[in-house]
Amino acid sequence: MIQIENVSKQFKDKKQIVTAIDYVSFSVKKGHVVGLIGENGAGKTTLLRMICTLVQPDEGTITINGMDNFKHKEQVRSRLGVLFGAETGLYNRLTARENLEYFGSLYGLTAHETKNQIDMLSKRFGMRKYLDRKVEGFSKGMKQKVAIARTLIHDPDILLFDEPTTGLDITSSNIFREVIYQYKKEGKTIIFSTHIMDEIAHLCEDVIMMHKGQIVYEGGLEELYEQEKSRDLNYLFTSKIVRGDLYV
Repeated sequence: MIQIENVSKQFKDKKQIVTAIDYVSFSVKKGHVVGLIGENGAGKTTLLRMICTLVQPDEGTITINGMDNFKHKEQVRSRLGVLFGAETGLYNRLTARENLEYFGSLYGLTAHETKNQIDMLSKRFGMRKYLDRKVEGFSKGMKQKVAIARTLIHDPDILLFDEPTTGLDITSSNIFREVIYQYKKEGKTIIFSTHIMDEIAHLCEDVIMMHKGQIVYEGGLEELYEQEKSRDLNYLFTSKIVRGDLYV
């Protein structure tokens, strides 16, 4: 379970102070898939970076499975799989296989465990043909597949994805969605941000809508549909912003 309590974060931009996260609170239940919606600059990426311990909040607390994620960074990180948009985290001079072997070793996997995970993930994402080629010659979509495999190599309990289908073609995006379904069945907890409302509608049971560092809605999709008498997420999100709703 992920618990966020009164979390805030500010950054200095030249001489200005910019509030990225403005005293946000919410919780994510174990095994739930949560969609994170918001315009560019709404605070989605900052929020995900705080959850995965890359950015420390100015105020508030974040706990994962009962552990404070800054007092117990290493334990928390071992449970997380993280992918931030175009930041693949891959080494171009290494092959796809060598990249995955390297990250497997960082997570403490044995050579046998790593090999089994690579075999499974390369088959699932259709990477076998280029598994032993250097990453530097890969297309954006090919790199994104390897990056997703890197995120999953250690079979984490919690997955954080920021725009995970960026650069993927239709087939690859569908494969990724099937992976989400599968991990949901296995009881994984997943948070992912996306601008593609169909992904939210088809993959998520809960949604968090953000605007200017604040939450305008947090809860179940079906409850939102019933509350607003509409199933059009684009309309619902825009409506929440226009009305200036704040989640309480």
